[in-house]
Amino acid sequence: MQQFEAKFQNVPTDAPQVRSSTSTPLNRDQSLSEAGIVRTSNNLEVDPLQHKGEQGLRVPATAYVLNQRGRPLMPCSARKARVLLKKGEAKVVRNYPFVIQLKKATGEQIQQCFLGIDSGYKYVGFSAITDKKEIVTGALTLDNRTSKRLTERRMYRRHRRNRLWYRKPRFNNRVKKIGWLPPSIQRKFNTHVTLINNLKKLLPVSRVRIEVGNFDIQKIENPDIKGIQYQQGSLFEYQNMRSFLMAREHGKCQLCGKEFSKGSPSHIHHIIPQSKNGTDREKNLAILHKRCHDKLHRKSLYDSLKKNKQYKESIFMSIIRNKFRDVIAGCYIVFGNETFGKRQQLRLEKSHSNDAFIIAGGGTQIRAVTIEMRQKHRNSRVLQTNRKGYKPSIRRRRYSIQPYDLVTVNSKIYEAIACFSYGTWITYSDSTRKFNANLKKITKIFHTKSVYIKYQ
Repeated sequence: MQQFEAKFQNVPTDAPQVRSSTSTPLNRDQSLSEAGIVRTSNNLEVDPLQHKGEQGLRVPATAYVLNQRGRPLMPCSARKARVLLKKGEAKVVRNYPFVIQLKKATGEQIQQCFLGIDSGYKYVGFSAITDKKEIVTGALTLDNRTSKRLTERRMYRRHRRNRLWYRKPRFNNRVKKIGWLPPSIQRKFNTHVTLINNLKKLLPVSRVRIEVGNFDIQKIENPDIKGIQYQQGSLFEYQNMRSFLMAREHGKCQLCGKEFSKGSPSHIHHIIPQSKNGTDREKNLAILHKRCHDKLHRKSLYDSLKKNKQYKESIFMSIIRNKFRDVIAGCYIVFGNETFGKRQQLRLEKSHSNDAFIIAGGGTQIRAVTIEMRQKHRNSRVLQTNRKGYKPSIRRRRYSIQPYDLVTVNSKIYEAIACFSYGTWITYSDSTRKFNANLKKITKIFHTKSVYIKYQ
């Protein structure tokens, strides 16, 4: 929320072009509570150095500080960081985000810093606050492509093993460890934990609060369920899925509405295709005639069948609800009803960064600029064709520059898009155009790893 603090003395309108307040009818905001008075915090709490330059990247306005032993202290302004570096009292540890380390011991009087995490299936909100202001806030967008990558890898693996006839079967040598999670869920959970640990390396976090959810899917679908019905499930006393679908639809096709005859076989159809993250739950399955099934795929009549709600997000939140306590020591768990009530009280919009601000215990603190972060795949396996369009070739080695890495060309910083010509050339861009350059012209490279900040 925008805060209003002490009054400024009005200055003449013909004063030099410096940061000051003016009071004219043209510059007056009619929404202010006191007309003709400009206050110190009418603008966002951002350092004037934080802007978009020619290369489309933001100059850091805040410097994170580490003590002599490498432990985090309270961040400082960019100006103070430059003074410390000029005096030789600090050194640069990292550029993105900008981190400096002190070379001498200090008193280390640290304020209390609270971290709030808005966990989610697609987005993760985070906010770190003190008693007076918000230090950092933002949202991380997850890529949600782990299942597709595993499906593609399984296809290549099966094709490769079918050609190796001498390979012995290996079906009884896989044991799931205690606490095992599906790979897609495990990666999302690991991303939450990595984000929290990285923030704790930059800030002296004294308390971590995480919002989770607990959803009863069976209760949502059947409000009258109770007792032993939870263990029986929807397929109880049915021989298989086909017999359940026949009983559910009273022996009729879900597309044409006609009954199944003895000679007409029945086909099971996924309403939401598996290629679009459709599940094998009975809510996502339909029973059709063979001709109706062929007609459905031939004429793309997918909207003819009623699509049921998928509960992937709710199931994910229920699974990881108790995992945070095992991995993050001393974290506090909160639920969405608490966040909703506080957000309505403060009249904040629904967003992941605002929810994280409330989860951290925010109220009247001065807000920070929201950072947009995205998750990427660190290593890409690419099956590419040559320039003539035939003889596909596979990348045999990992290129030194990956997409979204930051590269320096002619003393300017750009964002890498891709490598080509076997890694000897690179495509990079600023906020408007794309460029190609030989790898020899790159003077500096900053690897963004699995998470990068969206600057453009």
